[in-house]
Amino acid sequence: MRILTLCLLLILPLGAVAADFATEMTVASDGSGDFTRLQDAIDASKSFPLLPITIHVKNGVYQEKVDVHAWNTQLSLIGESREGTIIRFGDHFERVDRGRNSTFMTYTLRVAGNDFHAQNLTIENTAGPVGQAVALHVEADRAAFVNVSIKGYQDTVYLAGEGFRSWFSDCYIEGTIDFIFGQGTALFENCELRSLADGYVTAASTPAQEAHGLVFSECRLTAAPGVDAVYLGRPWRPFANAVFMDSEIGSHILPAGWHNWDDEVNEETARFAEYRNRGPGAERSRRVPWARQLKEPEAAAYRAERLFRGWQPPGR
Repeated sequence: MRILTLCLLLILPLGAVAADFATEMTVASDGSGDFTRLQDAIDASKSFPLLPITIHVKNGVYQEKVDVHAWNTQLSLIGESREGTIIRFGDHFERVDRGRNSTFMTYTLRVAGNDFHAQNLTIENTAGPVGQAVALHVEADRAAFVNVSIKGYQDTVYLAGEGFRSWFSDCYIEGTIDFIFGQGTALFENCELRSLADGYVTAASTPAQEAHGLVFSECRLTAAPGVDAVYLGRPWRPFANAVFMDSEIGSHILPAGWHNWDDEVNEETARFAEYRNRGPGAERSRRVPWARQLKEPEAAAYRAERLFRGWQPPGR
């Protein structure tokens, strides 16, 4: 009996604490949910929860800068619809004005909690073509984005964190210069990458010891009218890794394909490659000689199983 009583005393407080925190909440800008602001719902979530937490977001425009903190693990933001659920803010480098690292503070949504999941919504930086202005900043491991639109101009998506894994599926991403950049490991599947002006799609900064950087599979590279001079990528750091596979490459991609960031030394270390792409921008004959065309055994190293190292993204 004494042992049973002791067990109950140990269990009951845990149950009481768990009951104080909801695992599902609703955010609605019209006041019909539990919260009207996303940040309020996130801040009300349990830190390092034992169970996943889902925040349902009704259609509406949420004009706020949103932080999913490192302690907000296992958090999902599920929108009512991609076109109707919009998270929007307009920070940019000059507005933040915090010195040389201001770019990394311009985000609309920053994800620092591991095992994050976003679906059916839009993340937008509305600053316009005024310089660095991040829409989505990911510095968490195992982050998944499904049916999400991410809109901006320069530096739209920043993937931070050495070896941190992200998955983007059926997403729309638009921008101008280096609009997908960083040192993280990410797989983009069946996504549309739309260039709004001449520039660069990627700017990877993959560490030398990491085998995988930015990998695009079955994606579509498109452009706004009049855009006709875009590179697949350039190396933000010497060992940048970016690979485009089985993708439709539009005519806006320059024949050279890749840029060395005005430094020939980068040509010796950058790990840029393509495999079995198609479309008018995929012609291989005029590609820079220091970028590679992969063979099947080499391409297999960039499949999801190798990139994710045991992680199974939700919904994949």
